[in-house]
Amino acid sequence: YVVMECTYGDRSHDAPPDYAKELANVIQRTFDRGGNVVIPSFAVGRTQELLYFLRRIKAEGLVKDHGDFPVYVDSPMAVEATNIFKENVVGYYDQEAMELIRRGINPIGVSNLRLSVTSDDSKEINNSAGCKVILSASGMCEAGRIKHHLKHNLWRPECTILFVGYQAEGTLGRAILEGADSVKLFGEEIEVRAEICRLSGISGHADNKGLLRWVQSFSPKPKRVFIVHGESSVCDLFAMRLRDEFGLRATAPYPGARYDLLRNTCLEEGVQEKIRKPSPARRASAVFQRLVDAGKRLAIVIRHNEGGANKDLAKFADQINALCDKWDR
Repeated sequence: YVVMECTYGDRSHDAPPDYAKELANVIQRTFDRGGNVVIPSFAVGRTQELLYFLRRIKAEGLVKDHGDFPVYVDSPMAVEATNIFKENVVGYYDQEAMELIRRGINPIGVSNLRLSVTSDDSKEINNSAGCKVILSASGMCEAGRIKHHLKHNLWRPECTILFVGYQAEGTLGRAILEGADSVKLFGEEIEVRAEICRLSGISGHADNKGLLRWVQSFSPKPKRVFIVHGESSVCDLFAMRLRDEFGLRATAPYPGARYDLLRNTCLEEGVQEKIRKPSPARRASAVFQRLVDAGKRLAIVIRHNEGGANKDLAKFADQINALCDKWDR
């Protein structure tokens, strides 16, 4: 059996452009008008790939008249992943990157790189003057610190929001990319006035040619191919191609479907209706309930500490009061 994704099962990638030069062009025109380049980026893999391009941009002087501009990586996970790439080169770099290492060059060693770990570090980014590049997660803008950077930059026509990865249907990133006039962030309606663009073709997902080449490499042929991780119409289309053109038994199962792999039979078809994402209001209320539950847990923990050492209780009280001071707004 084979379970495979088909994110780009309905299209072919163009020949890859010179991504460093394309990125440099975006940075150049944005900085020339006094704005920031905000890049929603997946923390692992994509962020490091962009650092690779940014190192080359700076080394070759592809952005003119803006000096050694700052590059911020604002995602604790991305910072951790970047450190792993720095310390473990074998197995993470291709031949081109390994050649740089042999020449004593760090492939993702960007000058004036600033890694933001704490929330205070993150806040300082938007308080700092001057043009900057900001890499932040999540890549589809559904969560994480990127939402704060969107709030501070989306409404500014001099800024650019640059998408460098797939934006799934129903995500905030998809809405912005498809031309939303405004979006809601932290309960506030933010007008979209920044330049919105994408770095086309930069993806970890294979196109339909790559997917077809991969699935045909199995010998003997798989008993069944399950098509997942793609929009419903794309999954159905790709499964049909595998059946009609390549003679494979391919299925794009609906959510909740059940199969007996020993008998290669479907036990339950699953739900065919489109699964609707909860409305922003419902998502917000669910998150608020998490906060309420956390408060209840804190009250229980406080009671558990009754009779503890005065020094520890005082420290605990100070920490709670500091948290209250931070969030009481």
